Amino acid sequence: MTRISAAITGIHGWVPEYVLDNHELEKMVDTTDEWIMTRTGIRERHILKGQDQGTSVIGTHAVKGLLEKTGTRPEDVDMLICATVTPDMLFPATANIISHNCGIKNAFSFDMNAACSGFLYALATASKFVESGSRKKVIVVG
Repeated sequence: MTRISAAITGIHGWVPEYVLDNHELEKMVDTTDEWIMTRTGIRERHILKGQDQGTSVIGTHAVKGLLEKTGTRPEDVDMLICATVTPDMLFPATANIISHNCGIKNAFSFDMNAACSGFLYALATASKFVESGSRKKVIVVG
């Protein structure tokens, strides 16, 4: 019996253009750059700006870039897992929205909510589906 192994064959990321720094944040809430830096080390963050923009926007950009970068056709993807604690909405799953936006029609997609460890759980889950032979090409977003 041949053992099937899972492997990461490509990675891609995308961050929103708009940068919110601590000085701008000081104007919105009762905090200071120093307070944030000493406790978190965060100086700035990239955020989506505008109405009706959520995790699926970031995921869609990342997945489209991944498909292009790896030369993968959307119809070859048979599973998409989105690890997030900030879904666009409860239903449909953010993974389904990303799949739809990327033209991935033959995959089953679901969200995984496990806080900071969610991406690791999603990778482990994807690996098990591939190793079982039930899925060949899985995308993990997180």
